[in-house]
Parts: sequence; structure tokens; C-alpha cells
Amino acid sequence: MAKLSEQEQEKIKDAIEWAEKSTSGEIRVCLEKHCKLDPYQRALECFYDLGMEQTQQKNGVLIYIATEDHKLAILGDEGISKLVPDNFWHSTKDLMIQHFKNGNLAEGISVGVIEAGKQLKKFFPYQDGDANELSDDIVFLS
Repeated sequence: MAKLSEQEQEKIKDAIEWAEKSTSGEIRVCLEKHCKLDPYQRALECFYDLGMEQTQQKNGVLIYIATEDHKLAILGDEGISKLVPDNFWHSTKDLMIQHFKNGNLAEGISVGVIEAGKQLKKFFPYQDGDANELSDDIVFLS
């Protein structure tokens, strides 16, 4: 897997924290080397393995990346899916892929997280007393 330095990991975590300050949505990033399934199907498995369906508003978002296989999926929970159009995540994915093509994995993830937060804000604005329901740590799978 493309290694992320501690500094790059901190940058991504900071992006998650920043994005979640403008939305009640919960964003997680999951990385693994290889994906033998369709990336959306694998993201769905990871989503439930990580308990992301347990947010109060059903507004969790998983950014899944198989680094060696160059696969990417963004998956929103049912609360999001009920409100947004089918192509909701396409612009975020395109933005991330531009950075990935230039060899900037951490930058692409960070930009994608921030863009996801901006998109979520439209439907799930931050609310006073909003609790951070999911860890902001990057999930690394083998």
C-alpha cells in the first residue's frame, strides 16, 4: 500500500475534523491495498464492519480506496441517500482522482474529505451540541 507518513495521516485527520465542523455528517476514510470486489460492494462491507450505520441521523460517509488497484468508492448511509441525487459523489471522486493521478494520495484524500463535508453541509448542517459519533482515524486494512 502506498504509505502515508504520520504528517500525511495528520493532514487527513485534520481535514476530517475540519469538514465535520460544518456538517452533522460523519466522514471516515478506509484504505487497503487490493480490492477483489466491485469497489462499491467492498465499501459497503467496510461500512457495516465499521458500524457506520449506527449514526443517529444515518449520515455517515465512507471514502474507500484500494491503493494498489486504483479503486475508489464513496458511500453515504441511507439518511444521505434518501436526500441526494444518484450522482452526488461524482464531483468529489473526480477531484480526488485528479490528485491521485499526480501521485498525491494524501492531498487527494484530504481534498475529497473537505469536498464531502461541503456537500454534506447542504443537507446536514452542523447543529449545536453535535457529537462526533465516529472515529476520525484512518482505517488501514491489510
